[in-house]
Amino acid sequence: MVNPEFSQSASSDASQRKARIAAAFGKAAQHYDRHAAFQRDVGQQLLNYLPQDLCGCVVLDLGCGTGFFSAQLRQRGAEVICADLSQHMLAQARQRCGTSGLTYCRCDAEALPLADRSVDFVFSSLALQWCESLTVSFREIKRVLKPAGKGCFSILVAGSLTELEQAWGEVDSARHVNRFLSGNAVKIALAQAGCTPYQIDLCSFELWYDSAMQLMKDLKGIGATHIDERTSRLTSLRMLAQVEAVYQKFANREGLVPATYQVCFGVIQ
Repeated sequence: MVNPEFSQSASSDASQRKARIAAAFGKAAQHYDRHAAFQRDVGQQLLNYLPQDLCGCVVLDLGCGTGFFSAQLRQRGAEVICADLSQHMLAQARQRCGTSGLTYCRCDAEALPLADRSVDFVFSSLALQWCESLTVSFREIKRVLKPAGKGCFSILVAGSLTELEQAWGEVDSARHVNRFLSGNAVKIALAQAGCTPYQIDLCSFELWYDSAMQLMKDLKGIGATHIDERTSRLTSLRMLAQVEAVYQKFANREGLVPATYQVCFGVIQ
């Protein structure tokens, strides 16, 4: 059912971008879990969209990362396909979950090496925002789902990390925060992929940090760095200090600074 070989995109630029994404997350794989509290919170909320009893079901964990949720899906009785763009992430998932009832597949969400109508559920938490085309990814999810199947996903949307973006905007003109699609763009992609009916829930998360530097260390720690800059720019300690100073205008009375995330939870039925 699974072809474990990586499926390359037809576009050279897209392939190079995906290689950079895979490299960034691969570099973070061994220490990802230490920085992924927010990712775990979102994934736990997404799990609520799936049945508690998954015995006899095949579940695709698309963008499985280190396998934190693959393990929980297996505990619910599912046969789990752990899929990720990064081989290093898959290695961490295998180390955590083992091989009993799990299959590992390095693949692209826009070209899944799975047969039509082959899985009962798709679980994808905070992975699809890295795709070149959300429409293509949704179309692939729809293709591999069985007729009575369900695809559940979470994705970051516009309004995420606005404080960090504003702070950097006062320091230099370069882009240091990844762009996020709007919630409406997610709906359009679902419609273009023929994924109707669907369910969309928008949720805001606010995390608090001792400093902007701590936030940026968490982002780097999970591999979620800005990967769209074509030219290499050195970020000096002076620039980081300037960002820190600007970021303090968002601080609360306790001196903690916020990081706001807007998350779109979706269900394809």
